[in-house]
Amino acid sequence: MALVSYVLGDCPGCGAKNSFGNIDVYATRVSLGCGRCTYKESRSLPPITKKILYLDQYFFSHAVRGKDPQFTAAAKLIRELVGLQLLAVPYSDVHEDETHQWAGHEQLLEFIKSTAGGHEFSQTYRVELNQLNKAFEAFLKGQPAAYVPRREDALQDKIDIWDGYYRIEVGGYHGDVDLIRNLKGQAIDGLVALFPGWRGSTNTFEQDVGLEHEAAAKGYLDAYVTFVKRIAEGDFMALMNAPIMSQVIQTLMHHFPSEVAPPERMKHILAFLSSEHIHNTPYHDIQARMYATLKAMVKGGSYMNPEKSIARLSGFYYDVKHISTYAPYCDAFLMDNPMAEIVGRDTVGLTERYGVQVFSRNNWGDFIRWLEALKSGMTNEHKEALRIAYPSISIPA
Repeated sequence: MALVSYVLGDCPGCGAKNSFGNIDVYATRVSLGCGRCTYKESRSLPPITKKILYLDQYFFSHAVRGKDPQFTAAAKLIRELVGLQLLAVPYSDVHEDETHQWAGHEQLLEFIKSTAGGHEFSQTYRVELNQLNKAFEAFLKGQPAAYVPRREDALQDKIDIWDGYYRIEVGGYHGDVDLIRNLKGQAIDGLVALFPGWRGSTNTFEQDVGLEHEAAAKGYLDAYVTFVKRIAEGDFMALMNAPIMSQVIQTLMHHFPSEVAPPERMKHILAFLSSEHIHNTPYHDIQARMYATLKAMVKGGSYMNPEKSIARLSGFYYDVKHISTYAPYCDAFLMDNPMAEIVGRDTVGLTERYGVQVFSRNNWGDFIRWLEALKSGMTNEHKEALRIAYPSISIPA
């Protein structure tokens, strides 16, 4: 006897009236059964490839408020495409961190997760570590420094599957909201305070990119040194509460055979931290270019008004984090206008270098046309599979 989600008719096994139907969808097949007996069937579904879309927080906040028809219509279309198994809109820990800064965040987070349909990106630090581990392996083996992003680097589960009927909610820890909000404000104030100094800089763009890479390497090393000092001083709580960044050097240490002494391991790690292998990881490549591009824009005369700059760049650090982490694994990324302007410049070239379509309010029509093209391109085989897997769904003609 099974829990039937969609009743299709009488049971072929025991003959019970209106007791047979779909139980659930499991990736590549539909499981069917009877609510009265043990009779079961399984029907296979064709392979699918979904497009991946990342929606910036500002989209969700506008959509859930429901006051802007442009956003509510787009949200309805996106949810339709997710239900039609043409599109995946995974949520990330950046979404969760940002959402908890809002009043009424429960409603907003539920909207985000329901739109995602259970699909979730791996945590940002995990994506970063995945890239570093792969790049370090290539470095040690003397392989080319070019990095090819793979979906498995950034996604917790497979995307190209037929979704089941249910999703499991897993809670998370989000820290002190007021503290995070205050630190975010201080960080943007501090960023804008640097602009006058940037305007007097004579560095080239390439030099600024290099400085960003050096700062990232120093951050890893400083975090690791602090961690080692805490352990040496008997503070074993460092094993529990040390910053995530301190794990990077520790993780890279594990790439060596046991007979390689720690000093020799560190020598290779230090060489890696200044190599093209780490610079070419998408996370570090995009992040360094975004910061250096902002510097170039400031030197070129942008962001002259401090108050307007703070308002325009209020989510800058979160935006850089989710773009540099997740954009290389997406087919499209909807972001706000200031970020779209930065990543659209040749110095970042997000679309040209990573193949992700960038949308914002400045090219909203292109965004809607991209979404509509997914629906109009649906094959008859896909439509038939939808009828089998989701009997109640409305399928476009």
